[in-house]
Amino acid sequence: MDRTTTEWNLSLNMRAALVALVLLVVGLGLWEGLNQVPSGGNTAEMTEYEKLMGGVEDTARVPPPSDVIERAWQELSNPFYDAGPNDKGIGIQLGYSLYRVLAGYLLAAAVAIPVGFLIGMSPLMYRALNPFIQVLKPISPLAWMPLALFIIRDSEASAIFVIFICSIWPMLINTAFGVAGVREDWVNVARTHELSPMKTAFKVILPAAAPTILTGMRISIGIAWLVIVAAEMLVGGTGIGYYVWNEWNNLDLTSVIFSILMIGVVGMLLDMCLATVSRLVTYEE
Repeated sequence: MDRTTTEWNLSLNMRAALVALVLLVVGLGLWEGLNQVPSGGNTAEMTEYEKLMGGVEDTARVPPPSDVIERAWQELSNPFYDAGPNDKGIGIQLGYSLYRVLAGYLLAAAVAIPVGFLIGMSPLMYRALNPFIQVLKPISPLAWMPLALFIIRDSEASAIFVIFICSIWPMLINTAFGVAGVREDWVNVARTHELSPMKTAFKVILPAAAPTILTGMRISIGIAWLVIVAAEMLVGGTGIGYYVWNEWNNLDLTSVIFSILMIGVVGMLLDMCLATVSRLVTYEE
């Protein structure tokens, strides 16, 4: 890459950052301005929308960004406090959710990648297992929750199972697709060198299929993080999903909005971690 191209990319990144900053400031300004309590005036002349937005009562309005930032400062100043079952810091709640997501996700990877290899390398197994995959894949993960609670009889393990069942399909399908797409010439070279099937899988097929497999893993972690929030709303107890629902029951919209933003930030960080791994693997190849 020459100097001109590098300078152009830097300029493009700087302009994109500037546009994003402007959009953020404008968006926050509009949000702040539209959610201030109207001062004075006759409440009888207010529209229903004005009353809903706080014309009659301050607690009826959507919290402005200033309130959310203040709450974020309070929560992030002491994120790991524990004052009882229904009063834990945001760090503890996120920790519970991350534990469940990673446990179910790693279990799914341990099953999906080997089975994906088997399907991708064997036309027989592909034809045998494909009907089951096509039937089970479209089922909503949360539809499994009642059955999991009945069989497992533990909310923690049931939430992990739901993450497992929602994470397995993107990894399984992408692994099978990546393995099946490996060039036949490379496999023939491995046979010429009399490599065992295991060595062929690890030294030839896995490196070639790694980018596709990692794409499936990125899709899976995004789905898993989406599902755990909904699952924790159902089973309750701990986790960021329970935190959101508990604050809604307390009619604390400021905390609800703050937790929504934290869900987005953590989800972005999880995706960035896998994206970095994917880039490193692609670069090494």
